[in-house]
Amino acid sequence: MGRSFRYLLAAATSANLADGMLLAGAPLLAITLTRDPALVSLVGVATTLPWLLLALHAGAIADRSDRRRIMVLTSFVRAAALAATAAAVAMDALSMPLLVAILLAAGACEVFNDTSAQSIVPMTVGKESLGRANGRIVAAQTIGNNFVGGPAAALLVGVAPMAVFGAPALLYTAAGLLLLGMRGAFTPAKVSTAPLRADIATGLRYLLRHRTVRDLAIGAGVLNLCNAAYFAVFVLWAVGEESAIGMTSGQYGVVMAVLAAGAVTGSLLANPLADLFGENRTLLTVCTLNSLTLLVPVLVPVVPAVYVTAALLGVSGAATNVLIVSLRQRIIPGELLGRVNAAYRLIGMGGQPVGAALGGVVGGLAGLQVVFVGAVVMCLAVMPLVSRALARKAVPVAV
Repeated sequence: MGRSFRYLLAAATSANLADGMLLAGAPLLAITLTRDPALVSLVGVATTLPWLLLALHAGAIADRSDRRRIMVLTSFVRAAALAATAAAVAMDALSMPLLVAILLAAGACEVFNDTSAQSIVPMTVGKESLGRANGRIVAAQTIGNNFVGGPAAALLVGVAPMAVFGAPALLYTAAGLLLLGMRGAFTPAKVSTAPLRADIATGLRYLLRHRTVRDLAIGAGVLNLCNAAYFAVFVLWAVGEESAIGMTSGQYGVVMAVLAAGAVTGSLLANPLADLFGENRTLLTVCTLNSLTLLVPVLVPVVPAVYVTAALLGVSGAATNVLIVSLRQRIIPGELLGRVNAAYRLIGMGGQPVGAALGGVVGGLAGLQVVFVGAVVMCLAVMPLVSRALARKAVPVAV
């Protein structure tokens, strides 16, 4: 793997370290402002709502623009926005409206950045190396998001809240500079001159007609909706004297590190396991394991059980991600990759803000346990659809 992929990998590590600090730090800051489940769940809504609103446009733009340039621009925009927020925190001006607003802005940049990032990987390595490349990208994302970012944010919330935004601002700046070190052409060979709306429609048509990609997207949508509902309120179940488990912020940060360690393991084992047991069987097994594991901290609300849960979720979630992303990159033509990936992620991730909002509302009305058990039941209910989708992927390339 050459220079461009190495710089892309380094940029992904830096950016995802920043993502991880925001992912862990935002809900911990939110519960210092309110203990209302509906208000706390707004953190999850704000983080994911941009996928619902902007994914299709991000994909169409990625298929007609320099994908590296998009990633550089969004890195610097996020850096500027978070630096301004850090200044507000230093002046003791943080509020829930401000927190939600900055997460919406960062989430909007993430949509454009991540859509371009998934589409740029095949432009830096050959198809035969996609599995290994995606495994390294997911490992880097996991190390940044959870192994370092989560514990760092948990520590900073207590001692230097301003740094929860200031440190990510520096890391996004570093990611943008690293991306400038990539060499080569990162605009698709076939660039559409049709109106943006027509390009979006082309990507949607491809996804809807390709039954494997379509059904996997639907399955991902249900799974992500349920997980968003679960984790939007999980911090209330886990952290604080009023919670069921009674974890401290520091212990919650350790959970992020354990999750990351599991995810690094899962990202590296995904392809060897698929070679050993078959891609379909491996995917279905890790998806099912991921769903069942969510029950553990509900049935056994003690700190060690949360650590076990985090490890299993990390392994199964990362393995699923590596195998699904590689599958899509093999199946979807390069000139359509941005649009179809965006349409996939619209369906796959668009339900997250809805799930986060539902988690807050249901948790407030019926209790957190209802949210958790309901999420697991719905996850398991979608497994037959995922199984059928994988059984149909006999033809690896669709045109």
